[in-house]
Amino acid sequence: MAQTQSTAGKDNSILTKVGMSVLYIGLIIVAVFQIYPLIWLFQFSLKSNSEVFGMSPFALPQDPKWENYVRVWTDGNINLYFFNSVWITVVSVLLTLLFASFVTFAITRMNWKLNKLVLGLFMVGLMVPIHSAIIPLFSFFLELNLIDNPLSIILSYTAFNLPLTIMILLGFYYTLPREIEEAAVVDGCSIHRIFFQITLPMTTPVLATTAIINMIYNWNEFIFVNTFISSDKFKTLTVGIQNFIGQYLTDWGAIGATLMISIIPILIAFLILSNRIVEGIAAGSVKG
Repeated sequence: MAQTQSTAGKDNSILTKVGMSVLYIGLIIVAVFQIYPLIWLFQFSLKSNSEVFGMSPFALPQDPKWENYVRVWTDGNINLYFFNSVWITVVSVLLTLLFASFVTFAITRMNWKLNKLVLGLFMVGLMVPIHSAIIPLFSFFLELNLIDNPLSIILSYTAFNLPLTIMILLGFYYTLPREIEEAAVVDGCSIHRIFFQITLPMTTPVLATTAIINMIYNWNEFIFVNTFISSDKFKTLTVGIQNFIGQYLTDWGAIGATLMISIIPILIAFLILSNRIVEGIAAGSVKG
């Protein structure tokens, strides 16, 4: 009997090891498929047009053109576009998180007649296609003299990201214990101090999750910038890349270098906030 149990235990241990090995092999394969496009893009950014069209797309560059990065950063105004992308994205994300936190706090922590209606109006925003809002927004910003003004981009990013951000924050706010806030009220804490000093710090994990989602959208957005901005001094990377596309000649190596530069900030932000993102998803998935 004891020998049978020992044999069964060994078999289960072997099966566990085999299962874990298969799992790790599968994860490695997925990781390769995820990482290789970045490696390919980096190789592509070091090629000249002759290498792009005269060699296999998977071949290594024979003579790496590091000057592609120097050329796009200086001659191609990528430094200016990069700076515009950074500050517009940061400002838009901060405004979105702040306003979404205000709305979510008011809906989940305050009793007022129209809170359900206001929540429904924000959720309707999830169903509004961006393309259908381009003409009305253009007319609106034209009347306010905000065409070719970065404020039009910031307002558009903030407005279109609010519904999704509020929806994500709602699930997390419902899990927060009210006892902490009730104790603060008993101690004489004002509603503003409760929000900024108690509730907002507790929502850091989910704010990190929504921040990275908003950053990716704002950083890669093209339609609003291309429609509302015409001056080079306000363009972002997504629109500035068109400088390297000509009627008769396209500098593919420069385009690859620009794409590589545009990817790096998002990768860095994701690596820094990755733990917070997992915490936010895990905390918001279970109520109570």
